[in-house]
Amino acid sequence: MSLVGHLYKLQQLDLELQRKQQELNDVENQLSDDKALVAAESKLASQKEQLEDVRKKQKGAEWELEDLQEKVRQIDSKLYGGKTKDPKELVNLEKEVKSLKSQIRPKEDALLGLMSQVEELEAGVKCTAEDVKQLKQEWEQKQESLGQRKKEVETVLAKLKEDRNGLAQQIYPEVLDTYERLRLTKGQAVVKVERGKCQGCHITVPTSQWQKAKAGDLIQCNSCSRILYLE
Repeated sequence: MSLVGHLYKLQQLDLELQRKQQELNDVENQLSDDKALVAAESKLASQKEQLEDVRKKQKGAEWELEDLQEKVRQIDSKLYGGKTKDPKELVNLEKEVKSLKSQIRPKEDALLGLMSQVEELEAGVKCTAEDVKQLKQEWEQKQESLGQRKKEVETVLAKLKEDRNGLAQQIYPEVLDTYERLRLTKGQAVVKVERGKCQGCHITVPTSQWQKAKAGDLIQCNSCSRILYLE
């Protein structure tokens, strides 16, 4: 294989290395991308916190209602137990029980509202918990699949780097420096000549130049400076 042939092969290896490195980067990004799961877990935590808060309010409302009802029972016992005889005291007791009963209905309505909220929040928590469970399963499966893919790509990358280093050692250092400089500035250091034109800049190459390139000489395009290669 000619010197330029080695350079062209080296470039193919470098391009494949770039593709595999990008693939590895993509896999690693996906491995660390748990935004959907984190968002679902955060939503679940928020819903649970809200549910706990409403449950506490419901419990407080139940205690308040029970307290009112107990007071009503105690007064009713005085009113109808026969022990209280004083008419004035009886009137006061009737007024008090009436006042307490007027407070019971709003408390009952408020409690029903809180119970409804609890039911709604419990349904939301259950739904979100199922979402989290599903996302966790998908995440674990994805981690396993991507983890295997990462190992495969890393193995290919290691082999490509080994091949690349072996091939680079067969090329003169000054030629390799030229190749690296062109690759850095042009993207592609070695380009084919097809139909008499440089495929890097698409300018026609003088016959004498492409003939030398075809013979294996290291010839650079007069226009773009890339190394010309003919199979």
